[in-house]
Amino acid sequence: MLVTLLGDIVATYIGIRTTEQLIAIARSNISKQKQALEIAQAKFKGGGASERDVFQATNVLEQTQAAIPQFTIQLQQGQNALCVLLGIPPQQLGALLARSRARIPEPPPTIAVGIPADLLRRRPDVRSAELAALAQNAQIGVAEAQLYPAISITGTFGGAASTANGHNLGEVVSARGITYAAGPSFQWNILNYGQITNNVRLQDAKLQQLLVDYQNAVLKAQQQVDDGISAFLQSRVQVGYLRKSVTAAQGALKVGTEQYEQGATDFTTVLIAEQNLFQAESSLAQASANAALGAIAIYRALGGGWQIREDSYFVTAPTADQMRARTNWGPLLPPPRAPQPPTPGVPSPSDIRPTVRLPEW
Repeated sequence: MLVTLLGDIVATYIGIRTTEQLIAIARSNISKQKQALEIAQAKFKGGGASERDVFQATNVLEQTQAAIPQFTIQLQQGQNALCVLLGIPPQQLGALLARSRARIPEPPPTIAVGIPADLLRRRPDVRSAELAALAQNAQIGVAEAQLYPAISITGTFGGAASTANGHNLGEVVSARGITYAAGPSFQWNILNYGQITNNVRLQDAKLQQLLVDYQNAVLKAQQQVDDGISAFLQSRVQVGYLRKSVTAAQGALKVGTEQYEQGATDFTTVLIAEQNLFQAESSLAQASANAALGAIAIYRALGGGWQIREDSYFVTAPTADQMRARTNWGPLLPPPRAPQPPTPGVPSPSDIRPTVRLPEW
């Protein structure tokens, strides 16, 4: 749950920053397109161009402006989703988001994946499937034990007393009042061999099913890791190409605008250059987000990160107070007003320990 929550929070945050970047790109292109529209209007008034150029420039400008409301909707939805993940009511997160730069987070250049076969064991779903198969394997032995005879010795020990015939209740602890019984017992379900044998087969079939489930869990985990690695690596390659594409589109728009202003080309050249620049910058922003999301997918697929909260309280103090008011939880909840354990990674001078503790299988 912790790994999923952290992954969802970071993915939502990247979506917010990506949308902000797209809004900034749209506004920057709107500024350039307004300049092109002013040039077309001036040339039309001077008789150097037809009104078609004005209409085309207006069409492109209005389409770009129409993208901002849609991006704004996505931004508000992303902020609302982030509020829910943080456990707070939907509200404006400007102050919170202002603590970091308004840009798409860049993933590290490299990610140390380690040995996937070992790291995948940190995943709760893989561990759960493995332990379920181990437990079911023991159930086969329990079922097979019913095929063999069972010998046991049972006994009782106690005291008895009454007030009849001159006796008294104090005799319950005396030698006269002591009662006991002991004896062996023998049980062999020889007449139920067919039923017991079929139960053994049933338990074995359940084990085989759980083994297949375990294999599928491992395969799914490996698929998710490989998908994340592929998305991370290929998106970084895509970002490199798109950066060059944006640079070329900017140069093409600059040259095309100058040539149109001088009458050396028609407005179609400027129109295509504007559309190419907007598309290239938007694609670059999305590819940058995909690279960061690929890194998140790798971390999420490897299942790590939950160790940082291993010794911390998961229930907040106000929630714990409400639960204590309803039910006696005893030692299962931290005592009232108990300080939060030190956050791993920020140890006190008297308590130096590693940030992440390896799980003990």
